[in-house]
Amino acid sequence: MSDSNYEDGRYRTTSTAMLGRGSVVLTVLTVQALTFAALYVLGHPTLYIGVALVSAALLGWRANRGWFGVAAATFGVVLLLALGMPFAMFFVNQEPDLLVETAMSSEVHTMLYLTIYGPLLATVGALVFGVPLASLLARGFTGQAIVESLVDLPLVVPHSVAGILILFGFGKHGLFPGTSVLTTMTGMVLAVTFVSAPYAVNTTREAFESIDSGLEYAARSHGATPFETFRRIQVPLASRGIVTGGVLAWARGVSEFGAIAIVAYSVNFFYPFTGKETVSQHAPVYILDTYRSAGLQHASAVAFILLVMSAGIFLVVRLLTGTKSGGFL
Repeated sequence: MSDSNYEDGRYRTTSTAMLGRGSVVLTVLTVQALTFAALYVLGHPTLYIGVALVSAALLGWRANRGWFGVAAATFGVVLLLALGMPFAMFFVNQEPDLLVETAMSSEVHTMLYLTIYGPLLATVGALVFGVPLASLLARGFTGQAIVESLVDLPLVVPHSVAGILILFGFGKHGLFPGTSVLTTMTGMVLAVTFVSAPYAVNTTREAFESIDSGLEYAARSHGATPFETFRRIQVPLASRGIVTGGVLAWARGVSEFGAIAIVAYSVNFFYPFTGKETVSQHAPVYILDTYRSAGLQHASAVAFILLVMSAGIFLVVRLLTGTKSGGFL
């Protein structure tokens, strides 16, 4: 059998196995969702906790792990319930009429545009300057520990403190005294870049580290310059990691509150759909303001739209970057 036939056969076998596992997962999720829905309609959603624990125990036992498998699955489902039940209760308690009204609001449209566009600018900046840095970190250099510590530092800095740091670093007494940071798109992008850049750099670095160094050596031995090797070998092979790092950085930017609340609680920016300057707020800030002024149900409607939008973007990115070896389940 030729290598290509062998590879095709192995891929078909793997795909069949993945499809089988995916069908099982979908079946289990469907049964769980229907059970929860039925108990919710009957007014006894708390009973679902018992159903979930029993289901986990059965799955653990069927995995041939014995009592350890049962215990592990049972303990695991407790955490999954703590993570999943807020989402489930959030979705089933939405008011359709309010969702439609919120989705049609021009104010919400402006907020969503800002929430997508601002973090997107920050993500592009983080990747443009972070990908070369990630390549250097993957290969190592003198003083690397100091650079890595600086890259990771925003992960442990409280985000309100991050906003204050941005004001000191880039405000009227900072590096660029002529640059307006407060309540501007520039300030928002700087704040988002500060908190999200570690995700772009670290994920991309891991992708570069997974590349066989022999490929780079072969390219260099055939006369490729370091830049040509980076452009034609490293970046293509690490592309999925780069995209993943970008998506993580963007998602982190979308969810940011503390730094933006300090730097750009309200943002003045050019809104292309009206062709003029406008003022809006980043989604987490807008949701807080809506909660304070209109109550929980109105804030949850905005949050629902934001979650659906974010999930849709993730799905599109996953489809565009999918490979034969990848899968959703």
